[in-house]
Amino acid sequence: MRKRSKYRPKPVLANTIGFVLEGMQPAANVDGVVVLDLQVQEVAAAIDALRRGEATKAQMDTLIAMNNMTEALFRMGFGTEYGAVVAEGYSTMKEVCCRFARDGRVTLYPRELIALNAHLELHDAQMDVITVKDVERAVNMITQEVAQKRAFRIQGARV
Repeated sequence: MRKRSKYRPKPVLANTIGFVLEGMQPAANVDGVVVLDLQVQEVAAAIDALRRGEATKAQMDTLIAMNNMTEALFRMGFGTEYGAVVAEGYSTMKEVCCRFARDGRVTLYPRELIALNAHLELHDAQMDVITVKDVERAVNMITQEVAQKRAFRIQGARV
């Protein structure tokens, strides 16, 4: 039997100039991409469902993704003056997610709702300022943190 080769060709970009220019555009102004608008609407719907005590696991995952993106962008230097908002939002999400994993549903306390709303406003403001390249760098940062097991693991979560 013949040994399998380790060679794997690298992907080739069809339009390198377009790729570079797209990376410099603001993420909110990219034509044909409505992904960011949809994600912001999903996050708002998830917080509303959480406020009513009707959040599902998918909506909690959306909120966790919003939290991770906000923290990654904060580490990259976007919104550095709002460190208290990021810290409060992170600790609130940890508490809420642990309660959700334990009980299967959760209702927010008023201070938690205020903290998550401030966290959401910061996330929206960050999304208005960043470029496509910044989004890619933040996603890579989050992926590396999860792969290296430096991310917070929710106790009792059934993953």
